[in-house]
Order: sequence, then C-alpha cells, then structure tokens
Amino acid sequence: MRKIRNLLVGTALAGALAAGVAAAPAASASTASATAATAATSASQALSRHSFGPYFSDFGGREDRGDRSYVRGFWGRSGGRYYLDFDLFDRDRDRQYSWLDVYYHNGSGWHFYNRYRTFGHSASKIFFNRGVDGFRFRVGEGSTRDYDWSGWHRF
Repeated sequence: MRKIRNLLVGTALAGALAAGVAAAPAASASTASATAATAATSASQALSRHSFGPYFSDFGGREDRGDRSYVRGFWGRSGGRYYLDFDLFDRDRDRQYSWLDVYYHNGSGWHFYNRYRTFGHSASKIFFNRGVDGFRFRVGEGSTRDYDWSGWHRF
C-alpha cells in the first residue's frame, strides 16, 4: 500500500513539474537553477565535516611520547548545530585514565559540557544546542583529573 501511494505521489509531482516546465520554460529554468543552488547549499551544510587530530596529552617525566593519550575525530555543522565526533585513546595501558574535557561557547561565554574518560578506547558523538558558536577541548592522562593536560584546542 505504501509503495502504491508513493508511486502515485511521485507521478503527480512529475506531471505537475512537466506541466510547469511546458508552460513557462524561462521561469522554470531560473527556478530550477535556484532550487539546485539551494539544494547544493543545503547539502554542503549537511555534510560540513572537518577532521582533527590526533591531539596528544602532555607527558610526565617518566613517560615516553609514545605513551601519551590522544583524541582524533571530526567536527562540523549539521542542521544548524555543531557536532563533535571523536575517539579517545589510552596507549600505554598503565591503568591511568585518559581524559577529555569538552566546553562550548555561546553568547554568555564558555560553559563546561562533559568530561570523558577511558582506560583503552572510547568513541562518542556530541550534538550541541542551537546558539552554540564554538567549542574547545583538552586531553589529559593520569590517576587524578588534573594531571598531564594538553593545551586547549578550539573550533
């Protein structure tokens, strides 16, 4: 039943589009190009995706650079909202957590969003509310929450 309804709606839509093109070719051509431009803009906004990382934690005096925690992933805009899609890794398996602090920015300043932690690997995707115009994060590693933090990374 659903297939028949979709087929009828599609046929009616195609017939109306064909009648409109036959009636006013110049007007429909400009409308079609405007519609194509709008669709391209919508598609580029929907697919706004930028990769980042890896960003590493700082390292203590006893650790090698290869033992640091890191985060990598993608950020962008989808539907007018920012999103952050990331993977957090702990490479040395020393039973100290890898940490990721995430903050967002809106008209009233910076606000804490969430703190993530893992012993091995963690993946998350965050969608920020409308009105958010940026975010930042930092990566850390240690047995306490303020140990070996990286600098801030902003988008």
